Amino acid sequence: MAKTLIIVESPAKARTIKKFVGRGYAVEASMGHVRDLPKSQLGVDIDDHFTPKYITIRGKGKLIERLRQQARQADRVLLATDPDREGEAISWHLCQLLGIDGDSPCRIVFHEITREAVRRALKEPRPIDDNLVDAQQARRVLDRLVGYMLSPLLWRKVRRGLSAGRVQSVAVRLIVDREAEIEAFVPQEYWTVTAALARARDGIRFEARYHGDENGKRELPNREAVDRLLADLSGRPFRVLQVDRKERRRSPAPPFTTSTLQQEASRKLGFSVRRTMRVAQELYEGIEIKGEGAVGLVTYIRTDSTRIADQALDEAAEYIARRFGPEYSVPRKQAGRRQAQAQEAHEAIRPTSVLRDPESIKDDLTRDQYRLYRLIWERFLASQMAPAVLDTVTVEIGAGPHRFRATGSTVKFPGFMKLYVEGRDEEGQGEAEEPGDALLPDLEPGDVLELLELRPEQHFTQPPPRYTEAMLVRALEEKGIGRPSTYAPIIETIQERGYVVKEDRRFRPTELGRLVTDLLKQHFPDIVDVEFTARMEADLDRIEEGHRRWVDVLREFYGPFAETLARAERQIARVELPVEETDEVCEKCGRRMVIKHGRYGRFLACPGFPECRNTKPLLEKTGARCPRCGGEIVQRRTRRGRVFYGCANYPQCDFTTWDRPTPETCPQCGTFLVEKRSRQGTLVACANEGCGYRREATAEAAEIGSQAGR
Repeated sequence: MAKTLIIVESPAKARTIKKFVGRGYAVEASMGHVRDLPKSQLGVDIDDHFTPKYITIRGKGKLIERLRQQARQADRVLLATDPDREGEAISWHLCQLLGIDGDSPCRIVFHEITREAVRRALKEPRPIDDNLVDAQQARRVLDRLVGYMLSPLLWRKVRRGLSAGRVQSVAVRLIVDREAEIEAFVPQEYWTVTAALARARDGIRFEARYHGDENGKRELPNREAVDRLLADLSGRPFRVLQVDRKERRRSPAPPFTTSTLQQEASRKLGFSVRRTMRVAQELYEGIEIKGEGAVGLVTYIRTDSTRIADQALDEAAEYIARRFGPEYSVPRKQAGRRQAQAQEAHEAIRPTSVLRDPESIKDDLTRDQYRLYRLIWERFLASQMAPAVLDTVTVEIGAGPHRFRATGSTVKFPGFMKLYVEGRDEEGQGEAEEPGDALLPDLEPGDVLELLELRPEQHFTQPPPRYTEAMLVRALEEKGIGRPSTYAPIIETIQERGYVVKEDRRFRPTELGRLVTDLLKQHFPDIVDVEFTARMEADLDRIEEGHRRWVDVLREFYGPFAETLARAERQIARVELPVEETDEVCEKCGRRMVIKHGRYGRFLACPGFPECRNTKPLLEKTGARCPRCGGEIVQRRTRRGRVFYGCANYPQCDFTTWDRPTPETCPQCGTFLVEKRSRQGTLVACANEGCGYRREATAEAAEIGSQAGR
């Protein structure tokens, strides 16, 4: 038996670490958390200082017994769970279950799964960090109090199956408030006038936009103002009044944090937050690379910090100088501004070695892994490169008292832009942008210009756009709501509960989402208050730093919350949800059936209840046809909520599949195609298992399939 037992969370992480340690070590996985609060009850003794009543997670009994047996036979047990609050809590729970003294040097941490990092951690074991455990425990109990005490109120007053949460309810409020802004928005008319000009001496053309008059900027609110301007410009000569040349430096974005990775993967790759975190976890835990074996390709993926280790800086500087030239290399020890809540022991998300460039390991990665790794690699490398240098020119042009402006820029030195440029969200609000980045002729003050055309254009200000996943993540982070590591389950939950729907990759609140948000705003203003929720996050950080006791934070929250809950129970009347009518006709009485919500999701019911008690499952059509009987293939759910697909003619036809059908048919046999996920990525395959046809799915189809599977 090995002398030292190392316990990590996942089998993938265990397989990678086994390659780095000798025969004197055994590496086992806890498969995530081993204890938690019970699902069937509150599980918190409020009267006994909010003591949690932890139980072993169902199905983990045999695993824990095996770990106990191995721990008894080992000379030493080291807990190597993730280097954050959740990881520290898992290690603490393992101490409780396995009889390990948490004050002994039993805990090791590393921020990348590489041979050097693991061996260095083995030399520096430490005790369990009680502050980290307390912070995680405070969050867990806090979320349990809100979820298990507020959600049943929504069941009684609105509908069963609803939920409220300390962070999820604020996320829904942001979406609801944005929709209210859009609906209340009144477009404002404005005009622009663009002059097409040519330099008189050589005829070189360029464009300038009306800016105002000699007293400053002036708006053109309507056609009448434009007509007056055009009349006054008639016959006036145009000439250059001033030329302002400047050199502008543009710095690269810092390396990724969890939040910025989620945002950029959404913008550039079209990944959902959950898909990003799943693929990033695979890259962190280890991939089999030819010639190297299993190795973690990126550093720990749950981090708020942009700090970079000196060794990684040196490696990046050398690589950049060799590949691009010394003038491109500008290492930054603290790349970017530190987040207020950043855990500075962590690093930013970066490749564990820049020498593993994406192309060299492309064949070892799935398509998603390659694309995300390339994004991380390029972002990190660019963050250590020189700023781009741009020559900008602003030309002021006079026509009597009126002023036009032309702006242009040229790249003098590309710097980091040679490799990578950060994506941007489409905010969509405000006025038309000034024309820029055009290549202007070499103009000088006094140059006479020929007017070729005056082009007036009408515009209207635009409302703020609905949130995309990237925009919602950015808003939550900027407001200090939740942690980036929790954003994926939050975004998934608010869609599953029917509070929001995604249309064209943007979130729209449902009537249910509006109703619940309005109810919470009226009776539980703190729960959906952005500033209050941010203060709670700050308190959790202070617990982690040892500046606050976790019980005190919970006591301060619970007193007012319990009073508000009791008052709301008395004041809130039963809420009747609006009925959603369908085109489906009840075959028993002829009425149009309506959508109802039950324990296992939505179903069709006759509105004539109780005279007519007819109900039907709500079948979501896929567009595919059953290969056995030709019936419609529809989406269904198991009692546990898992999605599957089956023939609408059930029980006469019992064809089912777990794989999502597509509208396409197999080019070989004519059966519908389904989406299958494998290590090689998302594939499109024939539903007829005897056919064997398959091909790689498009990125868009893969994402749709990922969402449908949830």
